[in-house]
Amino acid sequence: MTSTDLDSTVPRQVPSAAEFAEVQRSPQFQELRTRLRRFVFPMTALFLLWYLGFVLLGAYAHDFMSRSVIGDVNVGLLLGLGQFVSTFAITALYVRFANRELDPRAVTIRAYLEGDRA
Repeated sequence: MTSTDLDSTVPRQVPSAAEFAEVQRSPQFQELRTRLRRFVFPMTALFLLWYLGFVLLGAYAHDFMSRSVIGDVNVGLLLGLGQFVSTFAITALYVRFANRELDPRAVTIRAYLEGDRA
C-alpha cells in the first residue's frame, strides 16, 4: 500500500481560509503556539549565547583556547566539538518535546480542519 492509497481511502475536507483563521484564533491553537514558543525562544537564546561565547573566546582568548587538555587536544577543539554535541542534544530535546507536547495537539487541530468535527 502506498501513501497515495492511504490518502485516497480517507476523504478529507479542504479547509477554507475562514476555517484556518477560526482555528488560528482558537484557544487550542494559541496553546500550541505558546508551548512551541516557550521551548524554541529560550533554547535559541541559550544556543546563540553559547555560540557567541565560543566565537568571542576564539577571537580574544587565544591563550585559553590553545591550552592543551590531552596531547594535541586543546580547549578550543573541545569547545568546537561541544557545538556539534549541543546541536544534536537540542535536536533530540526538541523531537522529544514535539512528540510529547506539540504533535498530539497538532493532530487534534488538523483532524478538526479536515472534517473530524466531533
